[in-house]
Amino acid sequence: MSDTQLTVTLDGGGIDDARAIVRALEGVFGPPGELPADEGATVRTATFDSPDDPRAASAPAAGGTLSAPVTVTVQGTPQAVEAASGTLSRAFTARDEGAAAGDQERERQVLLVP
Repeated sequence: MSDTQLTVTLDGGGIDDARAIVRALEGVFGPPGELPADEGATVRTATFDSPDDPRAASAPAAGGTLSAPVTVTVQGTPQAVEAASGTLSRAFTARDEGAAAGDQERERQVLLVP
């Protein structure tokens, strides 16, 4: 794996929704440092290593059904953010909520709905 990271912030939904979203991203990024575990949290985070092979981003994503809308913010290299956004769009019903770009980092917000 490379030394760059993708940070994923999940706002809304329950712990099972957060885990389903993280599992969908694992197919491209591998397992995160830790799975979201706090039952009472309203915002959860996970950090992944960026994929070494950007072609992996086109792999099918295993999604699931969410119990509530979840706003997902992904932040990292442009390639990692695009890979994560594409993966989430294939795994769930997604609506792009906007993006911001810096010199070497990008951020995108996606709303996932049940």
